[in-house]
Amino acid sequence: MQIFGVDIGGSGIKGAPVDLDKGDLAAERFKVLTPHPATPDGVADGVQQVVEHFGWSGPVGLTFPGVITGGATVRTAANVDKSWVDTDARALFADRLGGLPVTVVNDADAAGIAEMSFGAGKGRKGTVILLTFGTGIGSAVFTDGVLVPNSELGHLELHGHDAEKRASSKAKEDEDLSWEHWAHRVQKYLAHVEMLFSPELFIIGGGVSRKAAKFLPHVEGIRAEIVPAELQNNAGIVGAAMRAAQGEGKSEG
Repeated sequence: MQIFGVDIGGSGIKGAPVDLDKGDLAAERFKVLTPHPATPDGVADGVQQVVEHFGWSGPVGLTFPGVITGGATVRTAANVDKSWVDTDARALFADRLGGLPVTVVNDADAAGIAEMSFGAGKGRKGTVILLTFGTGIGSAVFTDGVLVPNSELGHLELHGHDAEKRASSKAKEDEDLSWEHWAHRVQKYLAHVEMLFSPELFIIGGGVSRKAAKFLPHVEGIRAEIVPAELQNNAGIVGAAMRAAQGEGKSEG
């Protein structure tokens, strides 16, 4: 069975059909740049381009970089235009895609859903936290495999700042930090999250998961096991498709 997944990020909008039996992309993903400013209409145009690139005409699952309540309403917009707040994202995308069935889920929650089913979290019990390091820091918290939606741990305060302003991969690029220097910031952030939640496992996702060997060896003093995401930067696409396949048309929250 195939369902289309789209992952909306602060820098890019990417999507592909997903083979739900394998938990993997069924075709090479297609990506367009996220418009700046990332307004609802601009992002919807990008999503339309990605879906139409494949001539897709079935259900579509979409991630969004913010809190989604009731499976539709955007509540936060840290890394996209503030005009997203209170937007009915499901209605917007369904209209732009010609009435296709649309499901919307928080981006990190989608990545976590995929990793818990097909990746580094498969079969793991207890508390598992996936953290995506990209334009911001997304989080997905699971207890015995059950998602606690919209956790938004990237906005925890760390040394007087939003944690993602200090430890996201965007912060690494903007400040031209070495992998080791950035790893020390990640370490302080993980220590803070660990103090609050005492997880058994941290899964590190986002684009940096492909380069885990460059920074994870420099992260020390964390009691939880730390592993890179196995689905890497495709986890959001896969998780969005998985949620759409559930036929709920909504996310928790």
